[in-house]
Amino acid sequence: MSNTQLADRLEAVAAELRAFPTPTDALRLLQGLSNAIDAEKVALVAEVDEHRDFEAEGCSSLKNWLRDQLHLDGADAARLKRSAKVLRDMPGLADLATAGAVSLDHVDAFGYAAKHIDPMVVEHSMDWMLRLAERAEPAQIRKAVKKLRDTAHPDDLDEAWLKGMDQHDIKVSAVGDGVAVTGFLPFDTGTKLKTLLQSLSAPTCAEDDRPVSIRRVTALDQLLSGILASGLPQDKGVRPHVTLTADLTQLADDVSTATAELAGFGTIGPAQLQQMLCDADLTPILTAGKHTVLDVGRTHRLATPTQRKAVVNRQGGTCAGPGCHGPVVHVHHVQYWSDGGTTDLANLVGLCPRCHAAVHQGFFTIDPHTHQTHPTLRTRRTSRRTRAG
Repeated sequence: MSNTQLADRLEAVAAELRAFPTPTDALRLLQGLSNAIDAEKVALVAEVDEHRDFEAEGCSSLKNWLRDQLHLDGADAARLKRSAKVLRDMPGLADLATAGAVSLDHVDAFGYAAKHIDPMVVEHSMDWMLRLAERAEPAQIRKAVKKLRDTAHPDDLDEAWLKGMDQHDIKVSAVGDGVAVTGFLPFDTGTKLKTLLQSLSAPTCAEDDRPVSIRRVTALDQLLSGILASGLPQDKGVRPHVTLTADLTQLADDVSTATAELAGFGTIGPAQLQQMLCDADLTPILTAGKHTVLDVGRTHRLATPTQRKAVVNRQGGTCAGPGCHGPVVHVHHVQYWSDGGTTDLANLVGLCPRCHAAVHQGFFTIDPHTHQTHPTLRTRRTSRRTRAG
């Protein structure tokens, strides 16, 4: 479209607007005109780039000129230049853009096709893509282009799948006032999670007006609670739990102002503490004085569930092995049971499986009074009799 043609079109649209059309007709007129103006801007950008007119005005590049003279940001400037190439290579699309039938968002979708799909496939598919562009929004065009690419280049899907394996991860970190969940899941795992959350977060009734964000978080809590209620194998029958350490004196004085330490997170306020105390199973763990309630001497070899909770709480849930940050899985006798050690709290320490094996192999020892670990220098192979820890 020449400058004269665009000027004529502007005058024609202005005349139609002065005729007081309905608001819907006016919007259609203005959108078509906006699309046509964008197409003309793209054509002019291509012309300025071809003749390097920006150099005559003291700019080193077209992008810099667009920023300086039209006050466009880098993304918009790059888009105009990118669209110029697409419209030059796709004359059918250029005709639609000049007529105002498609927007630059549509042009971007065709640009993706030109970049990622075999040119012969794009040329063969151009007719139906143009027909779709005249009546569909850009998102539908992008979806159709993505489908075309997947059909034309199925090997790319497998390559993306293999590359994605290196990114598979999930992290749960205490951040600010809550916990941040980040990660990258494979399609099958992510779809399973999404399906479960969609099912569990559906409104419970017509009056359920909770925001969808609240329903999703509640759904995840229900999912986790249902799994944890039956316990985990490595916890020896003890159901997984959250350790909450509170001052007994403070609780007795005024629970409405008491705070507590939530393991793995930090200090929580009185309102949250009261809620957690309301629907929790409580295991009192004395942090001062004699631990007679938790001591069973030689009556039992294995640590009791209550002792196990006390050990995990004392160590903050972390293995006592030197430099280890793994979870507590095994409860070990500092003085071996086979050497007369008692199943008392003072003689118990929590270890991960690897560190438990290491202490029995003599790689480190544990101080019976402080429970501090000390690496052992082993200069030769020694034959050790396996003893019950």
